[in-house]
Order: sequence, then structure tokens, then C-alpha cells
Amino acid sequence: MSATPHLEIPQDILDSARMTVDQVRVELAAHLYAQGRLSLGKAHELAGQSLWEFRQLLGLRRIEPHFDAEDLQQDLETLRHLGGS
Repeated sequence: MSATPHLEIPQDILDSARMTVDQVRVELAAHLYAQGRLSLGKAHELAGQSLWEFRQLLGLRRIEPHFDAEDLQQDLETLRHLGGS
């Protein structure tokens, strides 16, 4: 089992930004995805959203999709799951 690092954000910073911790996670995930530093799979995981929710967010923000082998594998797994096979 790998260790999970923690990032501490002072409450006054969150208050100043008018954001929750979950909102910061979404912003960080979208930013890192847009920079090509995270795959779609890891970015939606960081954001705590489903793949489809995160893709919708990216579309609303006009962030171009990046498609790699991991993304293809996740899509195939999703299709298998939805198809019931």
C-alpha cells in the first residue's frame, strides 16, 4: 500500500478564495489535465468526479481532450460495464 501525502490549506486561504477543499481538488485536477501533467483517468480521480462528469467540466471550460492508451482502456472498461458483459 502506498502512502498518501496530504496538502494542508489554511482555512483563511479557502475562505479568501471562497472555495471548499473539494472545489480546490477539481480546480487542481482540471489545471493539471490541461497542462498534460495528468491523464484523464487520474485527473477525474483527483477531482472526485465520475469520468463523464469530469469530461463535461472540461467541455464547459473548453479544455481540449487528450486521449492516451489509459483513456482508451478506461473507455473500453466502461463500455463493457454498460453493456453488461
